[in-house]
Amino acid sequence: MKRLPKYFLFYILCGSLFLMLGCEETDKREEEIAQIPVDLEVFRFDREFAEAKPQDIPGLKSKYPYLFPEQFPDSIWVAKLTDTLQVELSREVDKAFGDFGQEAEDLEGLFKHIKYYFPNVVVPKVVTLTSDVRYNDRIILTDTLLLIGLDNYLGEDHHFYGGIQRYIAEGLDKKFLTSDVASAFAKKVLNYPRNRSFLSRMVYYGKELYLKDRLLPSITDAQKIGYSPEEMDWAKANEEQMWKYFVERELLYSTDSQLDRKFLDPAPFSKFGLELDNESPGRLGRYMGWQIVRAFMEKNPVGLQQLLDMPADEILKKSNYKPRK
Repeated sequence: MKRLPKYFLFYILCGSLFLMLGCEETDKREEEIAQIPVDLEVFRFDREFAEAKPQDIPGLKSKYPYLFPEQFPDSIWVAKLTDTLQVELSREVDKAFGDFGQEAEDLEGLFKHIKYYFPNVVVPKVVTLTSDVRYNDRIILTDTLLLIGLDNYLGEDHHFYGGIQRYIAEGLDKKFLTSDVASAFAKKVLNYPRNRSFLSRMVYYGKELYLKDRLLPSITDAQKIGYSPEEMDWAKANEEQMWKYFVERELLYSTDSQLDRKFLDPAPFSKFGLELDNESPGRLGRYMGWQIVRAFMEKNPVGLQQLLDMPADEILKKSNYKPRK
């Protein structure tokens, strides 16, 4: 048998050592994060409203004034208590979430990680509600308040979502809830790029997804980006071809706004103008930006805040990004 050269074995040993050190550093960091005290308060407005009587409306308005627009009289809310759709929404949410225990635990873990990297952030009060399936507003995060529309997380095949486009309904599952909260937080600490290049916008979304790598280390990559496992596999398998497509057509520094619609915005599939389009998931430009940011962070020892402030072209240049084959 042919013997392996000594330098080859040396590289294997070095690689194993770096991997072990990296794992030890990650484990130590996670132990520190687990010790961070977080007082997460969860208020189940959805349940309180479902169990309310007409005479309870003034008390609910006093407790949750931001949920009761002043222009609507109490009679509107009293009628809603017995509205058929509202009653069914409440029943279906209760079946899906129960006491919200696991979700509260997951959110607490998320905010422990947020406090580790962003110590000055105030942990918001969490209020769960039903929103008549307003999926575009399913998560609302302010400096002190987190509103979660639980009726937007009942599972992609739920009958409430029958009239919603399939690619949107696929994201209406509670496995994406904590990831959606992380996205809402990312928008508070990330500035949308003034540079209008496609690369800048790719890397902007790549930073958001890399934030999830740090803030939600225990969930899958598919959950972070909102893909099915099959869509995630497709993106990985075609990463080299996608990068070649962007580079050969000189799209990275293009300012054509149509590229957002084709590769960044939510859509049933990405639009390369090729036969494979119908097989592809949407938002593949975000996936590519994520891989660029990951490659950069593997090679450059910079802090998370420094990464968020760096321009896209510098990140690409220093990433030495090479797509997986």
